[in-house]
Amino acid sequence: MKVDLHCHSTASDGALTPAGVVARAAGQGVRLLALTDHDTLEGLDEARAAATGLGLELINGIELSALWNGATVHVLGYAFTTDAPALLQAIAELHDGRWRRAGEIADKLARKGMAGALEGARAVQLELGGSGENAPARPHFAEFLVRAGHVRDRAEAFRKWLGNGKLGDVKQHWPSLEQAVSTLRAAGAWISLAHPLQYEFTRSKRRRLIADFIRAGGHALEVSNGMQPAEQVGSLVVLAREFGLLVTAGSDFHGPGDWSELGLYREPPADLPYLWARFDHGRHAAAI
Repeated sequence: MKVDLHCHSTASDGALTPAGVVARAAGQGVRLLALTDHDTLEGLDEARAAATGLGLELINGIELSALWNGATVHVLGYAFTTDAPALLQAIAELHDGRWRRAGEIADKLARKGMAGALEGARAVQLELGGSGENAPARPHFAEFLVRAGHVRDRAEAFRKWLGNGKLGDVKQHWPSLEQAVSTLRAAGAWISLAHPLQYEFTRSKRRRLIADFIRAGGHALEVSNGMQPAEQVGSLVVLAREFGLLVTAGSDFHGPGDWSELGLYREPPADLPYLWARFDHGRHAAAI
């Protein structure tokens, strides 16, 4: 069975609507999908309705932003109860934080001579079919910078202005790692640490992150994120075995023509304990 436990829609920073993501996933042969938009549940109802009749099982998913040792990290939650009070409160606070963050990014860009960034990023977001409620994300700002002629492409936008450690990398509005994991556990979620090698940590710091994630109550490590190099998958497999964690995998799909495709990632070894084998499929299925 083809599984994809990491993807995004226009409910956060993806290019396709939730229904579009589900339809594309089904077309790619995915049979178990988690839509994991950043800090929002907004796309789940649309995705669930779209999954009906496609032979695709949709699992509740989310990717929560968190702070650990001053750095932004992401945790993936699965198969949770969507009306859990702690989760709804955390999402409301993250929603407000994302709007404050967007305003700060725009202010910082304006001070560098790039005015109108918030309005421009918002226009990009809405053009893509994004929410009227959620704040624009860094990919929307990147596209604005391209269209305004400030950079050649989105890669340059992130390299110069929006990437980790750059002017647009605003962190202070996220909960702690412990708070994010606790929130998901209170909703009955299975929890995975997203793309551990994307954080610019030393090996020892990455091991401390994983240890703190486990102490907080995390369950799994995302050992395969799109078509990342095979040696990276191998190093994460070693860590998952060493720390006794379950494993997850997903495309981290954001849109057609981007760096990944739904259902496409390097397969983890078959002898690893897959987190998706623990799902209560009868409870969380949108369609089977």
